[in-house]
Amino acid sequence: MTRKLIYALLLAISGSTTQAQNPELSAWLINSTGLTASHYVNGNSNVIVDADSANVQTVLYSANWVYVRTKGLPAYPTGPFLDGNPSLATNQNAIFKIPRLPVQNTGNPTATTGGNIGIFVNGVALFDYRDGVAWNANTNALCGGPGNPPCPGGPNANMDWNRDAIVAERLGFDCSKGHPAMGNYHHHQNPSAFKLDLSVLSTICNLYDADGLYTIDSTQHSPLIGYAYDGFPIYGAYGYYNTTGGGGIVRMKSSYSLRNITVRNTHYNGNAVTSGPNVSTTYPLGYFREDYGYVAPTPSTPDYLDEHNGRFCVTPEYPGGTYAYFCTVDANWNSAYPYAVGPTFYGVKTAAKVTSITEPVTVYTPSTSSIENNDPRFSQVTIFPNPSGEFIAIQINDINRSEVSVELFDMTGKLINTTSIYPGSTITYFDIRTLYNGEYIVRLNSDGNIVTRKISVSR
Repeated sequence: MTRKLIYALLLAISGSTTQAQNPELSAWLINSTGLTASHYVNGNSNVIVDADSANVQTVLYSANWVYVRTKGLPAYPTGPFLDGNPSLATNQNAIFKIPRLPVQNTGNPTATTGGNIGIFVNGVALFDYRDGVAWNANTNALCGGPGNPPCPGGPNANMDWNRDAIVAERLGFDCSKGHPAMGNYHHHQNPSAFKLDLSVLSTICNLYDADGLYTIDSTQHSPLIGYAYDGFPIYGAYGYYNTTGGGGIVRMKSSYSLRNITVRNTHYNGNAVTSGPNVSTTYPLGYFREDYGYVAPTPSTPDYLDEHNGRFCVTPEYPGGTYAYFCTVDANWNSAYPYAVGPTFYGVKTAAKVTSITEPVTVYTPSTSSIENNDPRFSQVTIFPNPSGEFIAIQINDINRSEVSVELFDMTGKLINTTSIYPGSTITYFDIRTLYNGEYIVRLNSDGNIVTRKISVSR
């Protein structure tokens, strides 16, 4: 039994607590403790601590804009990237300018593009479905991306068959389902560890353990995990069934599904296009974005999302309602196209990555958040495995909270070990192989709110 045991831990703390005002300011995970990033390299299961700080550095705002300063590095370890990607996640030294008052685009919708289309609350970039590779019918071969010739018209050319990064690049994603593009670490999909899916598609977590921004909990509304470049919020996989906030918690479902095709010569609307490769084991159905068709949801299916992968609804942070995107997954919690935002934006895309701030702004100072002792979710902390003779793991998925100190005591009150779960991370563990058999106490402390649990060491 090894560290991969951690994947089995479940904790019922989930979702984000209601942020009464200005979630576009208060949702960000601001690094106030000097927490640094870390990474793995291929062949070494020991994490390497980096010099650059993790999560968001500073949030500033004016009446109309939020400015998020970030190095683009998460609190969870990144890497390795086993498809030969030579990059590491590196400091992006970025400022993102995001509208505070987003508006619907009532004209032709703006397509998402390669590169940044949003930002997660830990300052990490969101990309859309594509990986920059497409099918060039003139040469009957792939174009774009490393190892392929350039696509006609450049990397953002409107090709008829655009490759899906989630399918084509799975080998190159780390445990947290992310990877870098020239150092710019990003997620195309739900930023939760592979090992926590109900059906595990990648074994990368077995050797290079990480966690992710949040963990899916089917019993709670998923947390607010980011903002798209049109300024509208992005949530995890679960929400209220009814758009008005009632009906229970359900998985938000994509209205896109794979087409029943064997040849690629039309789009889902029936329009003839330049042919792509036939469906095969080399180019399976789902390998290209155009393999999906869209069927609009009906009033009787409010848990199905629109063509942008969102809907107008009530959320914990927006009790009056907002348009919101959701990171869609299937019934096995595997990522489901179009994954987060896209293939077009709902709103007017006005966000940008800027080099400086050119208007008067105020620095946002977050209020202290805490885990309440009277919160019934906090009483459901689960430590797994218990009893154990090698490791015990503790995982939480409430990302909108302050640092949680985790301490291990023997029954005389002697402190054996201590660790922390930082904002933007979800998991920690204790190695108990050197402890004697018997009972011990685990204590979680967040801003003076303390919960204790008893564990047993047994071999």
